Amino acid sequence: MDSYAPPPLWSYAPFVLLLLCIAILPLVHRLGHFWEKNSNKLLVSLFLASLTLLYYAFIHPGLKPHAGEVPPGTEGQLTRGGDAVLQVLQHSVVADYIPFIILLFSLYTISGGILLTGDIPATPLTNCAFLASGALLSSFIGTTGASMLLIRPLLRTNSERRIKVHTVVFFIFIVSNVGGSLTPLGDPPLFLGYLRGVPFWWTLHLAPPMAFIVACLLAIYFFWDTAAYRKEAVRDIALDEMSVRPIAVLGKMNFVWLIGVVACVALVDSSRPFPGTTWTPPEHAREALLLALTGISWFTTPRNREIRSANAFNFTAIGEVACLFIGIFICMQTPIEYLHEAGPRLRLQTPSGFYWASGGLSSFLDNAPTYVVFFEAAKSMSASFISQGLLEASHTVPLGDGLISAKLLLAVSMGSVFMGANTYIGNGPNFMVKTIAEQSGIKMPSFFGYMVYSMCILIPLFVAVMIIFLR
Repeated sequence: MDSYAPPPLWSYAPFVLLLLCIAILPLVHRLGHFWEKNSNKLLVSLFLASLTLLYYAFIHPGLKPHAGEVPPGTEGQLTRGGDAVLQVLQHSVVADYIPFIILLFSLYTISGGILLTGDIPATPLTNCAFLASGALLSSFIGTTGASMLLIRPLLRTNSERRIKVHTVVFFIFIVSNVGGSLTPLGDPPLFLGYLRGVPFWWTLHLAPPMAFIVACLLAIYFFWDTAAYRKEAVRDIALDEMSVRPIAVLGKMNFVWLIGVVACVALVDSSRPFPGTTWTPPEHAREALLLALTGISWFTTPRNREIRSANAFNFTAIGEVACLFIGIFICMQTPIEYLHEAGPRLRLQTPSGFYWASGGLSSFLDNAPTYVVFFEAAKSMSASFISQGLLEASHTVPLGDGLISAKLLLAVSMGSVFMGANTYIGNGPNFMVKTIAEQSGIKMPSFFGYMVYSMCILIPLFVAVMIIFLR
């Protein structure tokens, strides 16, 4: 039997370098222009991914084949060289990246065909209604879809007001992050958990902490915006109240296609029979259906070009995600492999530890790969707890290839989703919303200025969540 050894720490270098590029290059004046082009992002991403693949081809001592992938007569043998590269590509690209990017592409494209028009008085109650509805929408059309659907109508509604930076900041907190907690459609980390066997509706366990944070944020926002509203010039308030146009929705049929996306993700899974039948969908049937729904949306939306033009819709944002994540999904294979083996030896022993570790990294790195890393660590830790008799099966969540502690899974999920709001780079929609607001003439806080908001408002709430829900 071959002797297995997990990858050394230095093999994580491509993964760390790629995440540092995402976090730092946009902030460096001389390199920011280079990083603006998606083609350059793709070059950097593929270059670092190729380093990881070269490591698996020529240096890695051998991969353990995944369950169900061991040919007869080869039990106990490790995969090396070209076969190891193929195994890495199978799991990082075919099993994870393709479903991940197709889901985001579908939500992004279909929601871009919905246009909210009109202008209503920008009172604190009106703005709270926008934020509350966005929190619910985010779980079903994704934080990206809900952010792109609602940010422009919110800015149009507040166009006559002078004090509105706080409104965009709270929009990022609620709609672009915390709101995407109820389903795997809401935020990329939860979808990656679903791909790893977490039951679709398990994420409803995040409903109580999500409701707590959203309610607190809405209350804080209402008092803040009420004070700001009273400081507005009388002329501006009068102009706002005179410039009223009823709300109208164009492209309403796209809500039907969005419901179709939800149904596909919830019901079509090639690893299990279709509900109520013995028929198992073929591999990638879900992705084929999502692309079909996207195509139907594109070609059947009345006044499609006009609606998307009014939404300033283009594929630049989703292209950026596609270019970066192909590298992220490949490069993160080494730390995931290490955590799978070394998870029980990590000092993270408690739900609170996993909560702050996953949340802290999600604040400055992308929360999707951060979730995967700590998900795998929690999974390994759970196996160790079970073997030692420290964890009962009734307190676990069944996965396709094992069990994971329900409390640890809750901690990793909350940390990754909620704390992506701590910085502009914690979650993809954050920077997109900031850019759209600046294009509308709003002077948004700097990177560290935004962190002042999050440190003062969010961190106390996250501490309260730990005390209440992770006891």
